Parts: sequence; C-alpha cells; structure tokens
Amino acid sequence: MELFPPDLAECGALLEKNREKFETFSTLLTACNAKFNLTAITQPHEVEIKHFLDSIAGEGFFPAHARAVEVGSGAGFPSIPLMIVRPDLHFTLIESTKKKCDFLKEAIGRLSLSAEVVCMRAEEAGKNAAYREKFDVCCARAVAPMPSLAEYCLPLVRRGGLFLAYKGEREEGGRRALALLGGGREEDFSYELPEGMGSRILIAVKKEGHTPAKYPRGNGAERKDPIR
Repeated sequence: MELFPPDLAECGALLEKNREKFETFSTLLTACNAKFNLTAITQPHEVEIKHFLDSIAGEGFFPAHARAVEVGSGAGFPSIPLMIVRPDLHFTLIESTKKKCDFLKEAIGRLSLSAEVVCMRAEEAGKNAAYREKFDVCCARAVAPMPSLAEYCLPLVRRGGLFLAYKGEREEGGRRALALLGGGREEDFSYELPEGMGSRILIAVKKEGHTPAKYPRGNGAERKDPIR
C-alpha cells in the first residue's frame, strides 16, 4: 500500500459529509469533559480543527476494512473521527483509565461505531495472545515519546502491518527501538492545520519482522528505561 501526505481539503470534505455525527460527538465530549477529564481543548472550532480534522488526516493510511487498534485512546482521538468517516474500519480501543473507557463505550454506542473498548494497559495487551501481532494498523496520538510508544504499539501490529504515530513534531531517537521491535521502513508526512493551529506530523512504520517475546517489558520499563 503506497502512502501519501494528508490532503486536508479532502479531510475537511469528509468532516462536512459526516457533520451530523461529528456534532453529536462534540456535544457528548463537551457534556462529559468535566466528569472524565478528556481534553483541555474545549472551544468548538478548536475541537473541530485540532481534534477532528487532525484525526482524519491519517485516514488514507488505513487499508479497506482494516482491523485497527488504538493505544491510549483517552477521548477517542484519532479513532472515533476515523470510524465516523471510515465505517469500514473496526477498532479495538486500549485505555487503562476506567472512566475514560466508560466515555468511549458511551460514544461508540451513541454513534453506532464498529469498535470494542479494552480497559487494559498497553503493555499488558502487547503480551496478551488475543491482541499480540493481530492488527493491520496500530495508531496513537499524544501518548508518549517515540521509543516508549514503539514498545507499546509495535507488539500489537501483525507482520506486514503499520504503526502510525500522530505527533506535533519530529522527535530525535526511536530508530533503534523501531528496528529492535520489528519495525522496518519509516516514512514521515508533515502537514499544517488551518488557521495557524499547529504543525503536525504522521510517522508511519512498516512492521517487517516479529517483535521479540520479551517486549513489551512491562512494569513501567517502557517509560522509565526506554530503548535507546
């Protein structure tokens, strides 16, 4: 599958096409934000660009009918906007905080999306035979620096699949972790959100080998002692 930089005009058209569902999601997000501590971005126009449009930017990186997993789902970005514009996708949402899992389940039900919520730490999921190396695409947004994120995500991706990281900027480091965990070709795709709302980058890593059994290490090692 050949990858191309995001076309934000096309992403905006997808948002408009699904405006009713995005408005339903926005209303739910606003109503639940204080209770669940979901996002610091609360102005509707900012939510639309910084959360919805930015999430949709990765739409073209998901093959048709992909089985996808999101690590650290939080409020459901990018997974929920992606499922709204791509109903062919099935997502497993991995989130360790119960109250956020409760919100995700409510949003999925309200929007009639094809997804399941797994209330589990990513490093536990990466060791679980039900999830390990089972997914076509694993994505994450604003979760952790690249070496830690790779150790959370790559164990979930099947050989030949894709690890997709949504980032605000290109980070130094992480290449050794990617190689050690089975990652291969890496491509970066930069784009600018409208109205000066920020520079973004999508980092796409092809999974070319199997992740060694010792990874993820667990017990917080992924963050405390990242692969250098």
